[in-house]
Amino acid sequence: MKNGKLLIGIIGCGGIAKQKHLPSLSKLSDLCELVAFCDIVEERAVNAASQFGTPDAKVYTDYKQLLNDDNIDVVHVLTPNVSHSPITVDALTAGKHVMCEKPMAHTSADAQKMMDAAKKSGKKFTIAYQNRFRNEVQALNKACRAGVLGDIYFAKAHAIRRKAVPTWGVFPDKSKQGGGPLIDIGTHALDITLWMMNNYKPKSVTGSVFYKMADKYEGNLFGPWDPKTFEVEDSAFGFIKMENGATIYLEASWALNVLDSREAATTLCGTDTGAEIRSGMSYAKSELIFNSAKFGNLMQESLSPGGNIAYFEGGTNEPGYLEARQWLEAILNDTEPLVKPEQAFTVTQILEAVYLSHESGKMIMF
Repeated sequence: MKNGKLLIGIIGCGGIAKQKHLPSLSKLSDLCELVAFCDIVEERAVNAASQFGTPDAKVYTDYKQLLNDDNIDVVHVLTPNVSHSPITVDALTAGKHVMCEKPMAHTSADAQKMMDAAKKSGKKFTIAYQNRFRNEVQALNKACRAGVLGDIYFAKAHAIRRKAVPTWGVFPDKSKQGGGPLIDIGTHALDITLWMMNNYKPKSVTGSVFYKMADKYEGNLFGPWDPKTFEVEDSAFGFIKMENGATIYLEASWALNVLDSREAATTLCGTDTGAEIRSGMSYAKSELIFNSAKFGNLMQESLSPGGNIAYFEGGTNEPGYLEARQWLEAILNDTEPLVKPEQAFTVTQILEAVYLSHESGKMIMF
């Protein structure tokens, strides 16, 4: 630490770093300084350091050299999925607190290595699921914790795009990502749903995975892709049964011919009340809607718009910023980060089971 501030090293200076982590951390100069940047493409690290780093920020192309700097307190692992586990394990072993981008890992075996390293190191460890910090997601979680929905026995985890396949970076590269939309955006929807249910004990998973749209790029929001290099699935679906009998339907796709496109969204059915978060391509803004029976009638309730107050801009409420602030404060105050590794581990187990179920044609039992 320096002058009471955490010193942070960034490993991976690509899109997610520039779009979420670096802008968010740069607004938290009261808590941290960005002192080191690493990327296998040196130019990316140099550009990130010049834009977001301290004047004397160091640049690396080998993350192990960054980890050798004893002055660095915290590391953010923002690399392709398959490299999450080895880099995180090395960072924890080097005595750094670690935030790793979602998903935790592409296999549960690799995720377990991360859990073991965190326990052995005694350092803070979390996974970046920033959607938990959205206002409507926080509100629904409070309702669930207060028992408003009653027993939540059925849920849907939505991660469906009509046609918005990411055509940049390594998204279609299975060797680096481990999978497609299931592991990319399905992970967010499943994380939100499990968090609402506060249920992390899966019993069985049955999955279907499809490779149907590799050459169907017409109309894609991000432009055409090369069918020859599109190696991952375009859609995946899972039927998840929990130990207590609760059931979750998980849907994930980058390109599905459907009108209602929902992403980072959930539907919850409780014995007392139901609730839906509607967000994604079909919605101009995210919505939270409760449905119940009151006064002899079926009722719907939703969040009121906040509106604006003249001459007052207020503070930032971006999920990425809120995620970063609570993470740094958890380190400084020695408290638990909102996203616990054990929760992210269960997400990884279920996602892996969907793939394994499809490959084997069998139900996967836990």
